[in-house]
Amino acid sequence: MLGRAGSKSTPEEQTTLESQLRRVALGDREAFDTVYQQLAAPILGVARRVVRDPAQAEEVAQEVLVEIWRTASRFDPERGSVRAWALTMAHARAVDRVRSADAAARRDARAAELMVEPPFDQVVEAVEARLDRERVRRCMEGLTELQRQSVTLAYYGGYTYSQVAHLLNSPLGTVKTRLRDGLARLRDCLGVGG
Repeated sequence: MLGRAGSKSTPEEQTTLESQLRRVALGDREAFDTVYQQLAAPILGVARRVVRDPAQAEEVAQEVLVEIWRTASRFDPERGSVRAWALTMAHARAVDRVRSADAAARRDARAAELMVEPPFDQVVEAVEARLDRERVRRCMEGLTELQRQSVTLAYYGGYTYSQVAHLLNSPLGTVKTRLRDGLARLRDCLGVGG
């Protein structure tokens, strides 16, 4: 019998394992118990090294042992030992499991990316803002000098009507009238509903 997953089979054990596997091919459950006892630990060791997740490795090992039960008749002693055949099968199954998990993770990531709202197009936003600024600038040029100064100080400078009146050295009522008329002309020029 094998003591550890990494130990090698002796020629006697290989012969015994081959004869047991031939019996497994005929449906002998007791022979499978012997094969299982000799190969389960090495198969699990290979699966753990490849898969790394203990639960996944146990599933892979179980699948390989079931596969050995089902395909024992396919074993060809001319191509190698039973142990090599079983461990090759375990390695291939473990690699498939890793690849499948990686593919699933990539699919999930792609699906998540598709579900995310695309960010606004910064170029379009910048162009639209520039066009808006250009339209406002042209419309501001259509105002009288006093209207343009009042609107600029109140809406771009952040001044109150009283502060605008003080800065322009004009009466508060006059500034309010300039602002009202200037904003009306801007609204008409920009096509904004009132």
